[in-house]
Amino acid sequence: MHFSYRKHIMNKAHFRKLVGPLAAALAVAGIIGVGAAGWGDSQAQAAPAPAGAPISAAAVLQQSITETQEFSGRIEAIERVEIRARVGGFITLVNIAPGSLVRKGDVLFEIDPRPFRAELNRAEAAAVAARARVELAHTELARAEKLFAEKAIAQRELDTSASGFKELDANARAAEAQAENARLNLAYTRVTSPISGRVGKAEITLGNLIDASTMLTTVVSDDRIYASFDGDEDTLLRVGDAMHKGQKVAVKVGLANEAGYPHEGQLEFVDNQLDTQTGAVRMRAVFANPDKKLVPGLFARVQLQGGSVGGATTSAVLINERAVGTDQNRKFVYIVTADNKAEYRPVTLGPTVDGLRVVREGLAPGERIVVYGLQRVQQGAALAPHMVGMTFDPNAPEDSKAAKTAANTAANASAPAATPSKG
Repeated sequence: MHFSYRKHIMNKAHFRKLVGPLAAALAVAGIIGVGAAGWGDSQAQAAPAPAGAPISAAAVLQQSITETQEFSGRIEAIERVEIRARVGGFITLVNIAPGSLVRKGDVLFEIDPRPFRAELNRAEAAAVAARARVELAHTELARAEKLFAEKAIAQRELDTSASGFKELDANARAAEAQAENARLNLAYTRVTSPISGRVGKAEITLGNLIDASTMLTTVVSDDRIYASFDGDEDTLLRVGDAMHKGQKVAVKVGLANEAGYPHEGQLEFVDNQLDTQTGAVRMRAVFANPDKKLVPGLFARVQLQGGSVGGATTSAVLINERAVGTDQNRKFVYIVTADNKAEYRPVTLGPTVDGLRVVREGLAPGERIVVYGLQRVQQGAALAPHMVGMTFDPNAPEDSKAAKTAANTAANASAPAATPSKG
């Protein structure tokens, strides 16, 4: 018993020795856990509310504009001629420099004239002989009339003389016509330009035998020139009535390597019907071309006056194209409200003028809209707007971006205060 009790006492002492440090460690861990939990709660309570989505916003502009519409078109020559010879023969002269300017009447090609000159000589001789026979018949007819008056010959002889004279006179006129035709054929051996303009390359070289179906070259006029394009139904409704009343509609053209629309002309033709399959109507404008820059066949950017006829200006609401979103077939923008929240707003758009889009319905001047960061915006979402100019371009170089932003900020500062939109 004594041994067992002693052993029991030793086991209890050993247990306390092992359990004591473990219990202390657990107690310390509990204190630290409680403290950490309390610190986490205080940090959660002290954290600020999440900021709104960072976006760039601009004030809606109102400016006086001349409304225009842009189309793609082609430059076309007013006159284009395929040069062909009227007679056949051997080419003895090629008198053109490809691409050079020629004037009406300039000789471009020459065909061997000798066969035609010989034919002209023959025809003229035949005409002279025929005219001589006519003169003899006329003398005989006069003599027959005198004898018939003296009743020396019968009526039949007089009629025969008169008929012979008429027949010979007709033959003489036919011979003279053949001579004139031979004279024309000889003139046709000199192939001349029927218009003034720019000549193409020679399709036939010296020494070739040609006929009347052979095309020798082409000539296109370039003093005045067309720009043809396809307008839409809205364009037809805007300018068609003015054209039919004889009023002038301004049109400008820019080439692929030109900025803006430096060439000015006027609408010259509007087709009499709309293509029901494409919804397009053929239109054509005419331009002066003194510097010869407008070359037939070139692509052209066409700007058609789309507003009031005569170039009158109208007041319009303008926004950046970047601000416009598409919801199926509906266009919309996001308004930045007074408490910096996003408001969905459908809009009706017009054409583009000087890089900005005309808004016909849905916005009022001075309202703030999201112009950059549209993909981060939802209806009612909180926003952190950064005000920029309406023409702000985030992809522009920093120096030009800063200058443009400063200029547009000044323009926006002078814009009228925001008013509720009826859109």
